[in-house]
Amino acid sequence: MTGPWLPLEFLRKRTTQKWRTHPSDVLPLFVAEMDTALAEPVARAVTDAVALGDSGYPIGIAYADAFGEFAAKRWGWEPSVAHTLVVPDVMAGLAEVLRNATDPGDPIVINDPVYPPFYELIRHIGRTVVEVPLTADHRLDLDALASTFAGFSGRAAHLLCNPQNPTGTVHTREELTTLAELATEHGVRVVVDEIHAPLVTGPYTPYLSVPGTGTATAVHSASKGWNLAGLKAALAIAGDDVAGELAALPSMVLDGASHIAVRAHSAAFADGGPWLDELLAALDRNRALLAELVAEHLPGVRYRPAPATFLAWLDCRDAGLDGDPAAVFLERAKVALVPGPSFGTSGAGHVRLNIATSPEVITEAVHRMATALPR
Repeated sequence: MTGPWLPLEFLRKRTTQKWRTHPSDVLPLFVAEMDTALAEPVARAVTDAVALGDSGYPIGIAYADAFGEFAAKRWGWEPSVAHTLVVPDVMAGLAEVLRNATDPGDPIVINDPVYPPFYELIRHIGRTVVEVPLTADHRLDLDALASTFAGFSGRAAHLLCNPQNPTGTVHTREELTTLAELATEHGVRVVVDEIHAPLVTGPYTPYLSVPGTGTATAVHSASKGWNLAGLKAALAIAGDDVAGELAALPSMVLDGASHIAVRAHSAAFADGGPWLDELLAALDRNRALLAELVAEHLPGVRYRPAPATFLAWLDCRDAGLDGDPAAVFLERAKVALVPGPSFGTSGAGHVRLNIATSPEVITEAVHRMATALPR
């Protein structure tokens, strides 16, 4: 088996959502968990903490320091440690920031197709979802954003996904700079989920690294890059003009993060680079493999490989399927995928497939999916 992937017989012993949602005859390629072992520095940080009984409340700036060094090395960006706050996880951090940035009923823009919990989060905090879809080639529609922003009369925010889940799009520096200019012109607060940033192959621009982002806030985490979804912690980073807002958040926000998770995430950013590089190379191979398999075995299905995330966005609208493609593939092929409509209005006819698994599993999944297509 090539790369960091673990065999199915080992993985099926796990008790997480990925391995306990469906029966054992289903290939689970839906939820964003990777079929890898922990990076050795991360595993050591966790086991050392357990050995010490070091399971109290988090404190200190080790997470911010480790992330800052990682960001400087990988992206040429040096975030201010003084402008950071450890939060329980990315979604909790985004929710707290958006509560401060907007009032009940205010509009929050999202670019669909986008991570499904964005919709839940916005409605949960009593704000209004405004969809501004990506373009047909999965780019930000800056003209549509300009028109939408211009129509707001009060407080408003833009919840941006960078890189984009599920398409894997990496927004360019030019796109982000234009977005920052539009947000400043119209008084829109930009809040950014950058959880997939470590998984970018090639150039990546953190939103706060472009000019005019002083009122923005970004939330980062080692969760996706090192497969730590069950070790909850994240880092909120404020622009220069709103750093005081993070400091004003209640102590329960900081206390909500797991101290052991903070140790694990800090180790990932500080010492997990070699493991991450091996993962990125394996994901690149899997993207190429999936593209070949889709072209050969899934007529009518379109896949556009993208340089970020371990997720593949498959357009099944021309595959001749009757009904939701994810339901068809689960029922007829025993492959579990995420339904496209979960990602917003523009997700109809699509599915999301997790490629963070072995080439053998990807190959088997596509062969199974082929049997579900009309003859």
